[in-house]
Amino acid sequence: MTLNKVSNLIKENYLLDTESFNNLSPIMKEAINDVLKLVKNDGNLIFNFENAIEKIAEFHNVNKKEIEDYFDKETKEQLGV
Repeated sequence: MTLNKVSNLIKENYLLDTESFNNLSPIMKEAINDVLKLVKNDGNLIFNFENAIEKIAEFHNVNKKEIEDYFDKETKEQLGV
């Protein structure tokens, strides 16, 4: 189910207007948008997603865990959990 929701986020043209996203710092918003831009729908989505998180965390000098936590929180928000 999580994989499906991440795919839906990617297809939203990188425009997120959710409570989880809006609560992020400006640098984290930029990092999240960059992760979504790097992930491609073809191939192994999970592998591409993990690689994108790793690269963007290093590029923006942010904690990889914070990015992962955001996507967990966003998924729960989208599922209404």
